[in-house]
Amino acid sequence: MTAGRLVRQVAVVTGGAQGIGRAIVEKLAAEGARVAVWDLRPVSAKDYDAPADSVECLRCDVSLETDVAAASDATTERLGLVSVLVNNAGVNAYFDAVQMAETDWDGFMGVDLKGSWLCCKHLLPGMQNRGGVIVNIASIHAFMTTPGMFPYAAAKSGLLGLTRSLALDYGPAGVRAVAVCPGWIHTHLVDEWLERQENPEAALAAVVARHPRGRIGSPADVANLVAFLASDEAGFITGTAHLVDGGLSAQFSN
Repeated sequence: MTAGRLVRQVAVVTGGAQGIGRAIVEKLAAEGARVAVWDLRPVSAKDYDAPADSVECLRCDVSLETDVAAASDATTERLGLVSVLVNNAGVNAYFDAVQMAETDWDGFMGVDLKGSWLCCKHLLPGMQNRGGVIVNIASIHAFMTTPGMFPYAAAKSGLLGLTRSLALDYGPAGVRAVAVCPGWIHTHLVDEWLERQENPEAALAAVVARHPRGRIGSPADVANLVAFLASDEAGFITGTAHLVDGGLSAQFSN
């Protein structure tokens, strides 16, 4: 059996209970990593298609520093020092800039932006001088967006800035930071959007028609890129954002 690219690595995947996060957990485990899933949703290792003893599940609200600190300590105690952090936890947002309440803003940004910083804050000390890698799951919305999704684009753009700063500040200590920017990926977040449309089937067909690849993406499309970026094969890649969008952003709008 060929050894995976992440043998002897310990990874954390936030929001790893479903969708893109779940696919990332299973891919990293298949590549040889031991993976800690940090999520609010109740999930157990047996729920994953992964090698035995490769997945550890911990409850964590990434918007709360007390939760992140406790999950960091528990992961280190059970699996060892973390070398790969995938900041994937996130939620959609559909607000009007005038009508949005401050509590709504704080709650959303707490998960989609602040949470990534908190995870970095508590795991970076153990990643330095060990070839650590941070992969921030942003979005195509960091480059372009659509009406009615405020302030999603702001949070995802912030993740790109966070990625660049981490790459510059911690590069000398051997830590790489990259961002992955999915386009239309068939997850529960896309299903949520479709449910808001007058004709979900027609809306999905229109989205698919705009893709040069003739389909929207799957969680595995994102997970495959994450595994590469987390591996030594991507050792000279840092501070950059990588679109996974089936060519959607390569064309003028139509």
